[in-house]
Amino acid sequence: MDYRNHCYIPAENGRNELPFNPCELLDFTFLKLDAGQTYTGSSGDREILAVILGGRGTFEVAGRTFEDVGGRANVFSGKPHSVYVPAGAAFTVTALTPLEVALPSAPSDLAVDPYVIAPDQVATGRWGAANFGRNYHQILTEVAQPELPARRLIVGETFTPSGNWSTFPPHRHSYDNLPTEAAHEEMYYFRVNPGDGFGISRLYTDEGYEENFTVRNHGMHMMPKGYHTGVSGPGTTTYFLWFLAGTQRTQASIEDPALAWVGRTVPMLRDLGH
Repeated sequence: MDYRNHCYIPAENGRNELPFNPCELLDFTFLKLDAGQTYTGSSGDREILAVILGGRGTFEVAGRTFEDVGGRANVFSGKPHSVYVPAGAAFTVTALTPLEVALPSAPSDLAVDPYVIAPDQVATGRWGAANFGRNYHQILTEVAQPELPARRLIVGETFTPSGNWSTFPPHRHSYDNLPTEAAHEEMYYFRVNPGDGFGISRLYTDEGYEENFTVRNHGMHMMPKGYHTGVSGPGTTTYFLWFLAGTQRTQASIEDPALAWVGRTVPMLRDLGH
Protein backbone atom coordinates (compact mmCIF):
# COMPACT_ATOMS: atom_id res chain seq x y z
CA MET A 1 0.00 0.00 0.00
CA ASP A 2 1.28 3.46 -0.89
CA TYR A 3 1.33 5.86 2.08
CA ARG A 4 2.95 8.66 0.12
CA ASN A 5 0.11 11.14 0.72
CA HIS A 6 -1.84 9.87 3.73
CA CYS A 7 -1.13 8.83 7.29
CA TYR A 8 -2.42 9.01 10.86
CA ILE A 9 -0.72 11.64 12.98
CA PRO A 10 0.17 10.57 16.53
CA ALA A 11 -2.14 11.91 19.24
CA GLU A 12 0.02 11.57 22.35
CA ASN A 13 0.29 14.16 25.09
CA GLY A 14 2.51 17.04 23.91
CA ARG A 15 3.50 18.06 20.39
CA ASN A 16 2.86 15.51 17.61
CA GLU A 17 4.50 15.78 14.19
CA LEU A 18 3.64 14.24 10.83
CA PRO A 19 5.57 11.00 10.29
CA PHE A 20 6.36 12.24 6.77
CA ASN A 21 5.29 15.11 4.54
CA PRO A 22 5.10 15.16 0.71
CA CYS A 23 4.28 18.90 0.60
CA GLU A 24 6.89 21.61 0.05
CA LEU A 25 5.03 24.49 1.75
CA LEU A 26 2.49 23.09 4.19
CA ASP A 27 3.22 21.42 7.50
CA PHE A 28 1.08 20.38 10.45
CA THR A 29 1.48 19.51 14.11
CA PHE A 30 -1.08 18.45 16.70
CA LEU A 31 -0.76 19.74 20.26
CA LYS A 32 -2.43 17.94 23.16
CA LEU A 33 -2.07 19.22 26.74
CA ASP A 34 -3.58 18.34 30.10
CA ALA A 35 -4.93 21.14 32.28
CA GLY A 36 -2.01 23.13 33.69
CA GLN A 37 0.51 21.92 31.14
CA THR A 38 2.54 24.38 29.05
CA TYR A 39 4.15 24.13 25.63
CA THR A 40 6.72 26.64 24.36
CA GLY A 41 7.87 26.95 20.75
CA SER A 42 8.87 29.31 17.96
CA SER A 43 7.38 29.86 14.52
CA GLY A 44 10.76 30.42 12.86
CA ASP A 45 10.28 31.37 9.22
CA ARG A 46 6.67 30.13 9.16
CA GLU A 47 3.23 31.50 9.96
CA ILE A 48 1.01 29.29 12.11
CA LEU A 49 -2.72 29.30 12.71
CA ALA A 50 -3.43 27.66 16.06
CA VAL A 51 -6.99 26.33 15.70
CA ILE A 52 -8.45 25.21 19.02
CA LEU A 53 -10.13 21.87 18.42
CA GLY A 54 -11.38 21.61 22.00
CA GLY A 55 -10.74 23.16 25.41
CA ARG A 56 -9.35 26.49 26.60
CA GLY A 57 -5.89 27.94 26.92
CA THR A 58 -3.82 31.09 27.34
CA PHE A 59 -1.51 32.04 24.47
CA GLU A 60 1.55 34.25 24.80
CA VAL A 61 2.79 35.23 21.34
CA ALA A 62 5.61 37.67 20.55
CA GLY A 63 5.17 39.44 23.89
CA ARG A 64 1.37 39.64 23.74
CA THR A 65 -0.95 37.62 25.98
CA PHE A 66 -4.34 36.28 24.90
CA GLU A 67 -6.14 35.03 28.00
CA ASP A 68 -8.61 32.14 28.13
CA VAL A 69 -8.95 31.47 24.40
CA GLY A 70 -11.28 28.70 23.26
CA GLY A 71 -14.43 27.17 24.65
CA ARG A 72 -15.91 24.49 22.42
CA ALA A 73 -15.72 21.01 23.89
CA ASN A 74 -14.68 19.42 20.59
CA VAL A 75 -14.80 20.05 16.85
CA PHE A 76 -18.46 18.99 16.67
CA SER A 77 -19.51 21.59 19.28
CA GLY A 78 -19.54 24.95 17.54
CA LYS A 79 -17.22 27.39 15.83
CA PRO A 80 -13.55 27.62 16.83
CA HIS A 81 -11.29 30.19 18.37
CA SER A 82 -7.93 30.51 16.59
CA VAL A 83 -4.68 32.38 17.19
CA TYR A 84 -2.49 33.62 14.33
CA VAL A 85 1.22 33.26 15.13
CA PRO A 86 3.36 35.29 12.69
CA ALA A 87 6.80 34.31 11.47
CA GLY A 88 9.65 34.99 13.87
CA ALA A 89 7.50 34.71 17.00
CA ALA A 90 8.18 32.84 20.22
CA PHE A 91 4.97 31.48 21.73
CA THR A 92 3.74 29.66 24.81
CA VAL A 93 0.47 27.76 25.21
CA THR A 94 -0.84 27.06 28.72
CA ALA A 95 -3.81 24.72 29.01
CA LEU A 96 -6.58 25.91 31.32
CA THR A 97 -8.53 22.70 30.64
CA PRO A 98 -7.59 19.61 28.64
CA LEU A 99 -6.65 21.23 25.35
CA GLU A 100 -6.26 20.11 21.73
CA VAL A 101 -4.83 22.51 19.15
CA ALA A 102 -4.20 22.05 15.42
CA LEU A 103 -1.14 23.93 14.14
CA PRO A 104 -1.09 24.20 10.34
CA SER A 105 1.80 26.30 9.03
CA ALA A 106 3.43 27.66 5.87
CA PRO A 107 6.49 29.77 4.97
CA SER A 108 6.03 33.50 5.55
CA ASP A 109 7.93 36.74 5.37
CA LEU A 110 4.97 38.81 6.59
CA ALA A 111 5.74 41.20 9.47
CA VAL A 112 2.47 41.48 11.40
CA ASP A 113 1.25 41.33 15.00
CA PRO A 114 -0.39 38.14 16.33
CA TYR A 115 -4.17 38.15 16.64
CA VAL A 116 -7.14 36.06 17.74
CA ILE A 117 -9.93 34.97 15.41
CA ALA A 118 -13.11 34.74 17.49
CA PRO A 119 -16.05 32.46 16.62
CA ASP A 120 -18.16 35.43 15.49
CA GLN A 121 -15.53 36.12 12.80
CA VAL A 122 -15.87 32.60 11.38
CA ALA A 123 -18.14 32.43 8.32
CA THR A 124 -20.55 29.51 8.04
CA GLY A 125 -22.63 28.02 5.27
CA ARG A 126 -23.43 24.99 3.15
CA TRP A 127 -21.76 23.78 -0.02
CA GLY A 128 -23.34 21.36 -2.47
CA ALA A 129 -26.80 19.79 -2.14
CA ALA A 130 -28.58 16.49 -1.54
CA ASN A 131 -26.14 13.65 -0.77
CA PHE A 132 -23.13 15.82 -1.57
CA GLY A 133 -24.16 18.66 0.74
CA ARG A 134 -21.86 19.61 3.62
CA ASN A 135 -21.44 22.48 6.09
CA TYR A 136 -18.38 24.67 6.41
CA HIS A 137 -16.55 27.14 8.64
CA GLN A 138 -14.27 29.62 6.90
CA ILE A 139 -11.70 30.65 9.51
CA LEU A 140 -8.93 32.44 7.64
CA THR A 141 -9.70 33.01 3.96
CA GLU A 142 -9.18 35.90 1.60
CA VAL A 143 -12.92 35.90 0.80
CA ALA A 144 -14.57 35.66 4.23
CA GLN A 145 -11.91 37.46 6.32
CA PRO A 146 -10.16 39.89 3.92
CA GLU A 147 -9.23 42.15 6.84
CA LEU A 148 -7.09 39.46 8.53
CA PRO A 149 -3.47 39.43 7.33
CA ALA A 150 -1.71 36.23 6.30
CA ARG A 151 1.04 35.44 3.82
CA ARG A 152 -0.05 32.05 2.50
CA LEU A 153 -2.38 30.19 4.87
CA ILE A 154 -6.03 29.60 3.95
CA VAL A 155 -7.90 27.64 6.64
CA GLY A 156 -11.38 26.30 7.30
CA GLU A 157 -13.45 23.36 8.54
CA THR A 158 -15.94 21.07 6.81
CA PHE A 159 -18.58 18.79 8.36
CA THR A 160 -19.83 15.99 6.11
CA PRO A 161 -23.09 14.34 7.26
CA SER A 162 -23.72 10.61 7.46
CA GLY A 163 -23.48 8.99 4.03
CA ASN A 164 -22.75 12.25 2.22
CA TRP A 165 -19.91 13.13 -0.14
CA SER A 166 -17.73 16.18 0.36
CA THR A 167 -15.72 18.30 -2.09
CA PHE A 168 -17.87 16.89 -4.86
CA PRO A 169 -17.47 17.17 -7.80
CA PRO A 170 -13.79 16.44 -7.13
CA HIS A 171 -11.60 19.46 -7.82
CA ARG A 172 -7.93 20.25 -8.16
CA HIS A 173 -5.76 23.34 -7.68
CA SER A 174 -2.48 22.05 -9.07
CA TYR A 175 -1.32 24.73 -11.52
CA ASP A 176 -1.15 28.53 -11.65
CA ASN A 177 -3.46 29.47 -14.48
CA LEU A 178 -5.57 32.31 -13.14
CA PRO A 179 -8.40 33.11 -13.15
CA THR A 180 -9.46 29.47 -13.62
CA GLU A 181 -6.90 27.71 -11.40
CA ALA A 182 -4.39 28.63 -8.69
CA ALA A 183 -1.64 26.28 -7.50
CA HIS A 184 -2.18 25.35 -3.85
CA GLU A 185 -1.05 22.45 -1.73
CA GLU A 186 -3.76 21.26 0.66
CA MET A 187 -4.01 19.05 3.72
CA TYR A 188 -7.00 17.57 5.53
CA TYR A 189 -6.93 16.67 9.24
CA PHE A 190 -9.87 14.39 10.14
CA ARG A 191 -12.04 13.60 13.15
CA VAL A 192 -15.12 11.37 13.11
CA ASN A 193 -18.28 11.16 15.20
CA PRO A 194 -18.92 8.63 16.70
CA GLY A 195 -15.30 7.85 17.48
CA ASP A 196 -15.46 4.38 15.92
CA GLY A 197 -16.95 5.74 12.69
CA PHE A 198 -15.14 6.06 9.40
CA GLY A 199 -15.08 7.66 5.98
CA ILE A 200 -13.10 7.35 2.76
CA SER A 201 -10.85 10.03 1.24
CA ARG A 202 -9.78 9.85 -2.41
CA LEU A 203 -6.96 11.57 -4.30
CA TYR A 204 -6.17 11.10 -8.00
CA THR A 205 -4.32 12.89 -10.79
CA ASP A 206 -4.63 13.34 -14.55
CA GLU A 207 -1.48 11.22 -14.87
CA GLY A 208 -3.24 8.15 -13.47
CA TYR A 209 -2.14 8.14 -9.82
CA GLU A 210 -4.94 7.16 -7.42
CA GLU A 211 -5.22 6.45 -3.71
CA ASN A 212 -8.06 5.88 -1.26
CA PHE A 213 -7.70 5.58 2.49
CA THR A 214 -9.92 4.95 5.47
CA VAL A 215 -10.64 8.14 7.40
CA ARG A 216 -10.57 7.76 11.17
CA ASN A 217 -9.65 10.10 14.03
CA HIS A 218 -6.35 11.92 13.40
CA GLY A 219 -6.17 10.82 9.78
CA MET A 220 -4.25 13.13 7.43
CA HIS A 221 -4.58 13.48 3.67
CA MET A 222 -1.72 15.53 2.21
CA MET A 223 -2.29 16.74 -1.33
CA PRO A 224 0.55 18.46 -3.18
CA LYS A 225 -1.65 18.23 -6.29
CA GLY A 226 -4.52 16.24 -7.75
CA TYR A 227 -8.30 15.95 -7.62
CA HIS A 228 -9.75 15.13 -4.21
CA THR A 229 -13.06 14.13 -2.65
CA GLY A 230 -14.36 12.08 0.26
CA VAL A 231 -17.40 10.43 1.80
CA SER A 232 -18.72 9.75 5.31
CA GLY A 233 -19.79 6.23 6.17
CA PRO A 234 -23.48 5.81 7.06
CA GLY A 235 -23.93 6.77 10.71
CA THR A 236 -20.70 8.83 10.74
CA THR A 237 -20.26 12.58 10.63
CA THR A 238 -16.82 13.45 9.28
CA TYR A 239 -14.95 16.60 10.24
CA PHE A 240 -11.88 17.85 8.48
CA LEU A 241 -9.71 20.90 9.02
CA TRP A 242 -8.57 22.02 5.59
CA PHE A 243 -5.66 24.31 4.94
CA LEU A 244 -3.91 25.48 1.80
CA ALA A 245 -0.76 27.32 0.80
CA GLY A 246 0.60 28.48 -2.56
CA THR A 247 2.43 31.35 -4.14
CA GLN A 248 -0.60 33.59 -3.54
CA ARG A 249 -3.87 33.48 -1.57
CA THR A 250 -6.34 33.77 -4.46
CA GLN A 251 -8.36 30.57 -4.53
CA ALA A 252 -9.36 29.05 -7.86
CA SER A 253 -9.96 25.40 -8.71
CA ILE A 254 -10.99 23.17 -11.60
CA GLU A 255 -13.53 20.38 -11.27
CA ASP A 256 -12.96 16.98 -12.83
CA PRO A 257 -14.43 17.50 -16.33
CA ALA A 258 -16.06 14.06 -16.28
CA LEU A 259 -18.02 14.93 -13.11
CA ALA A 260 -18.50 18.70 -13.35
CA TRP A 261 -22.10 18.20 -14.47
CA VAL A 262 -22.99 17.11 -10.93
CA GLY A 263 -22.14 20.58 -9.62
CA ARG A 264 -24.49 22.15 -12.14
CA THR A 265 -27.43 20.34 -10.50
CA VAL A 266 -27.01 22.20 -7.19
CA PRO A 267 -29.46 25.09 -7.91
CA MET A 268 -32.16 22.66 -9.06
CA LEU A 269 -31.66 20.36 -6.05
CA ARG A 270 -31.82 23.26 -3.64
CA ASP A 271 -35.02 24.50 -5.30
CA LEU A 272 -36.44 21.05 -4.57
CA GLY A 273 -35.47 21.37 -0.90
CA HIS A 274 -32.35 19.22 -1.02
